[in-house]
Amino acid sequence: MRKRASAAVIGLVIAGASMFATGSASSHGYTDSPISRQKLCANGTVTGCGAIQWEPQSVEGPKGFPAAGPADGKICSAGNAGFAALDDPRGGNWPATKVTGGQGYSFRWQFTARHSTSDFRYYITKNGWNSSQPLTRAALESQPFMSVPYGNQQPPSTLTHQGTIPTLKSGKHIILAVWNVADTGNAFYACSDVRF
Repeated sequence: MRKRASAAVIGLVIAGASMFATGSASSHGYTDSPISRQKLCANGTVTGCGAIQWEPQSVEGPKGFPAAGPADGKICSAGNAGFAALDDPRGGNWPATKVTGGQGYSFRWQFTARHSTSDFRYYITKNGWNSSQPLTRAALESQPFMSVPYGNQQPPSTLTHQGTIPTLKSGKHIILAVWNVADTGNAFYACSDVRF
């Protein structure tokens, strides 16, 4: 009886360790320039975020955006219910990075696990979108304003893309950054609030 109980305990410990390892393996990357919602939660600028404050790098969901990927209204959380605070528009009051249309900008990713990468894509909301509603595809321009192919290479721990902020924008917008992993069916999503 004692051997069976010990074996059961050992089995539970191994299963628990495997689940923990799997959970931590899903932690990978986020943008911090312009600062993403998950980074604002992690650094304490925004409170009441829930689990994302400890896992800003874990906003992972199905790739294929915009044809596939997370559902409308759940794009900023990548469809992960545990990170739903990222989809809450907070009345349009997320802190926003000041940007100027037509000027160069450094878009920076931080990685905690480096994966073989297909590409990075950057989308922006349309003029007239509703900042008090969760992000939808209809609120975004249909094409990314910047795409960076990465040839199935692994990025370094920090990666910066130089790009030009779209012109003819004013007021508050969201830049959606999508990191498409080459060797899985997933991508990482980061929503950054900006103000022109």
